[in-house]
Amino acid sequence: MKRSAAEIVREYGPFPGVDRVHGVTYDGKQVWIATGDNLKALDPASGKTTRSIDVGAHAGTAFDGQYLYQIGDDRIRKIDPKTGQVVATIPAPATGCSGMAWAEGSLWVAQYEDRKIYQVDPQTGAVLRTIETTRFVTGVSWIEGQLWHATWDDDGSDLRRIDPPTGEVLEVIEMPPGVGVSGLESDGGNQFFCGGGSSGKVRTVRRR
Repeated sequence: MKRSAAEIVREYGPFPGVDRVHGVTYDGKQVWIATGDNLKALDPASGKTTRSIDVGAHAGTAFDGQYLYQIGDDRIRKIDPKTGQVVATIPAPATGCSGMAWAEGSLWVAQYEDRKIYQVDPQTGAVLRTIETTRFVTGVSWIEGQLWHATWDDDGSDLRRIDPPTGEVLEVIEMPPGVGVSGLESDGGNQFFCGGGSSGKVRTVRRR
């Protein structure tokens, strides 16, 4: 297993009126951050928030290329980012869901305390598959066929690449002491956007 220390490339925030960052996703131009009562769009070039959508945003966020998906309480809401309107709602696969990602036509939803990642049908909310992990799961991201998830346990936080069929850990990027990751999304290249939980920050971490 490959293990390395995280290289934090940039920090954004804290942002006005934002106490906590939950989910994080990226639409190719803007980073969307879940901040509790709304979704905010962050311009990664300027570091400023540019838009806000009022929706329950207590956990993971995902983007399918056209729509945003946001976990709020026990529901996953599908949102048109152009209008901010909720266009569909499905049940979350479990209580205590945390991170979320979009890949291969499915939503991938993390359940924190049960240490699981669910593959979910975005139309019905049906669980298609369950992946077991070994730590508390916060964020989830797919990049170039690789499944990554963030962890935040008593002894710290890291990013892990796992084998999807078995859950075996293939690579670990360790965050510095005291730096947690609440949400995770790739920029499509060699960096991850990482939600910083109660720090109210978003950090970019290099993917080697």
